[in-house]
Amino acid sequence: MSFLTTLASAFKGGGETRVPLAHGYVSPWAVAYERARPGHHFDYDNAIRDGFLANPIAQRAVRIVAEAVGSAPLMPVDARLGALVGATSAGQSLIETLAAHLLLHGNGYVQIIKDASGMPAELFALRPERVKVIPGQDGWPCAYEYRVGTRAIEIALEDTDGWPNVIHIKAMHPADDHYGAGALAAAGQAIAIHNAASGWNRSLLENAARPSGALVYEGADGSSLTTDQFERLRAELSSAFAGEGNAGRPMLLDGGLKWQSMALSPADMDFAVLKSAAARDIALAFGVPPMLLGLPGDNTYANYREANKALWRLTLLPLASKLLAALREGLAPWFPDARLAIDLDSVTALSEDRERLWSQISEADFLSREEKRALLKLDMPGERR
Repeated sequence: MSFLTTLASAFKGGGETRVPLAHGYVSPWAVAYERARPGHHFDYDNAIRDGFLANPIAQRAVRIVAEAVGSAPLMPVDARLGALVGATSAGQSLIETLAAHLLLHGNGYVQIIKDASGMPAELFALRPERVKVIPGQDGWPCAYEYRVGTRAIEIALEDTDGWPNVIHIKAMHPADDHYGAGALAAAGQAIAIHNAASGWNRSLLENAARPSGALVYEGADGSSLTTDQFERLRAELSSAFAGEGNAGRPMLLDGGLKWQSMALSPADMDFAVLKSAAARDIALAFGVPPMLLGLPGDNTYANYREANKALWRLTLLPLASKLLAALREGLAPWFPDARLAIDLDSVTALSEDRERLWSQISEADFLSREEKRALLKLDMPGERR
């Protein structure tokens, strides 16, 4: 290829077009997805109510991850960029909010609000369930629709000067080009089992962990109760003897009536194992070691310290890197040389790893002083790169 051809291709963009994209038909965010098939319908609002607000395991797992990522120390950055990223979004930490959105919904949207000069003045985290991708003719996003009730606002992907308006961060979804897949959908079955087991245990507790018994009528002539008598007895039992407020209340029986106590077997009452298994599945979906959630019977990690270290290595650092990389890319037009990254030296859970690295490099006699400083990312004495 000649120089002129190369120069022309550079100005023309190489003459190649992008492949078309499409919204996945198996996306969990379609509210009306296959209603005829029970178990495959996913409603984000109901999942938040049942899975986050009503389930202690899921809520604690999300809070552990989101709060840790939001409070993680950052490397020194430009003062303006640090103020943007460190500011609150609707009263919450921007990074913490985005981490929670990415965990629960699988998508995070950041609106870049600019001042009169075109510089970013605020980064606002949009609620992902209110955002809809508007694709162009080729399927690539060209705008975003933000809908609250009956009011809808269309936010262009870029402003008239070509600067970005929205940063879209999404978790990996193998079957959807527009939306990511959240952990809440994957944990839905385990959350339903955990909630059902909790409800069952509560019902057992309200009934003294056993069915109260059976009221047996033994007529002298072998006759049975009439329909009206049966309904009257059932109503009296329900109003006067059922419920936790009537536990242990003595019962006065008429002639011919006999109370026969009943009890469940230990196997029928053993829902602790079921709840524990469901809780572990929930913790697995959100990437939190079960030991950190107080779940018993976990022998995977030697101790709490190892579990905390695994949480940082396997969940927190990858999630934080994903969020910070997306913010850095979206804000690159205004901060081209900026770097957003976690300061690993300031993470307490990783201090032992850092101390081991320093010890190994310091004891390596075959390395020069400059090579050791380069491995430790030190430019000059007392200064980190």
